[in-house]
Amino acid sequence: QVQLVESGGGLVQAGGSLRLSCAASGRTFSRNAMGWFRRAPGKEREFVAGIRWSGDRTYYADSVKGRFTISRDNAKNTVYLQMDSLKSADTAVYYCAADSQIFRPVTSTGAQYEYWGQGTQVTVSS
Repeated sequence: QVQLVESGGGLVQAGGSLRLSCAASGRTFSRNAMGWFRRAPGKEREFVAGIRWSGDRTYYADSVKGRFTISRDNAKNTVYLQMDSLKSADTAVYYCAADSQIFRPVTSTGAQYEYWGQGTQVTVSS
């Protein structure tokens, strides 16, 4: 059974940092694009960041560019999201997602990702 488990969320003051982790089990995703999405209260789910299977290309939503960094460790089957200079607008549940198809380019479209974690809450106080 494939599982994606996020961790690292919590409460932080504006301007602070958090590092989210997403550990995958049940299969390897070393050849699959992975991404982070978020859903804020009363809003649609949105793409935050994505990373190519090889880790050499990353993509970000404009709202987080320059503040968030996505990375991966294929040996650990884990993807990370380093979040710096957090703002109250970043408050949301953050979800890790994995594409089921190997070598497919990163996309910001949630429908392309077959596997999802349960989410981790990030709350930024102003």
